[in-house]
Amino acid sequence: MTDKPSVTLPGKVEKIIKPVHQGVPEKAEIALDGADDLYREIRIENKLTDEDGNAVKLKEGAPVEVTVEAEPAATAVAKNPTAHAKNKKG
Repeated sequence: MTDKPSVTLPGKVEKIIKPVHQGVPEKAEIALDGADDLYREIRIENKLTDEDGNAVKLKEGAPVEVTVEAEPAATAVAKNPTAHAKNKKG
């Protein structure tokens, strides 16, 4: 468990984007639940590692979790901390 402040958002792999040029990595587009409509999709390189160290890829439609964490010095106390309590993963 980390001591860094964090939030974890559920999401879903909306589509897999094949590279258009050689040498460009395949991307996974992920829609995040709870994000603003205009900013809910992120694209990441579709390259993960499983618990055995093997290279794996996300599949279209896969449920995922995206965690954002920061160093404590990079955060400030929320004015209404109870509003953020639901985002804390326990």
